[in-house]
Amino acid sequence: MSAGRVHRPACTADDVALLDVAEAIAADWAELGVRGSFLARNIDTGERLGFDVDEPVPLASVVKVPLALVVLDRIAAGELDAARPVTVDPATGSVGPTGLAAFRHPATVAVGDLALLMLAVSDNAAADALLDLVPPADVDARLAAWGCSGIRVRHRLDHMYRCAAGAAGNDFSLALELAIRDDRSGRHTIETLDPAHANLGTAASLVTLLRRVWRDEIAHVGATAELRRLMGLQVFTHRLAGELRADTVRVSGKTGTFLHLRHEIGVVEAESGDRVAMAALTRSDRRAHLAPDIDLAIAISARQAFEALRR
Repeated sequence: MSAGRVHRPACTADDVALLDVAEAIAADWAELGVRGSFLARNIDTGERLGFDVDEPVPLASVVKVPLALVVLDRIAAGELDAARPVTVDPATGSVGPTGLAAFRHPATVAVGDLALLMLAVSDNAAADALLDLVPPADVDARLAAWGCSGIRVRHRLDHMYRCAAGAAGNDFSLALELAIRDDRSGRHTIETLDPAHANLGTAASLVTLLRRVWRDEIAHVGATAELRRLMGLQVFTHRLAGELRADTVRVSGKTGTFLHLRHEIGVVEAESGDRVAMAALTRSDRRAHLAPDIDLAIAISARQAFEALRR
């Protein structure tokens, strides 16, 4: 997209009322200077609303959801032992502020608990330890075999940070500026933000994946059940769940944050039986690591979409 061109989101919905909601969400994002894609779909009725749902976007930590599904499927099939101990050494581990990635000393953790850390606290070191056991190419091939078109797994999590450091050294502000500039020009200095090389997904493909997981239509049922459980343990609730806090509502999700990317995918379930899968994939022009107003916009979008798609 060129700097002078105004992007007009391509909205999609199953009726006029839902289209109005999609257009309102897109307008709210644009007012904040947020670009991206959004899709919400009722898991049972199939009704949906959103915009730019087929646009490929680098996933950041959202990639941990398809990775977890492949790992859990191998466990369910007896090909990988959930109790197998894995030692993670910070000297050779991955960058990140949470979980094993923040440890200063080697730690030994079972495979099943690595999946927990990866999803609950978005632990990059846990994710890369699992990718040592099930390499990106194997994950990518399994997703393709399952018909998960639109999702690509190509690299470890630490590769994102290595590429950013290669382009900007230790200057986070410069890396963020490069990401924003390159997103506009389409020429990417940081390789893992280039759709040709990144871990990649679209809102449509990610929501379809979640819908299949919640309907037990993909992988072993033991794997899908465990993925639902682990996504329900996520500790970061400032995006999709931010405006849906209630005793009668459960949000299972996974965030993704890297430079100018702020994502979350997940499923909202109510005691009434309503189940809505969502993907909010955003890119901003904000030269700041923290943007609570963007997080709030995602939360408001999730609430509006859920209310519109309830039966």
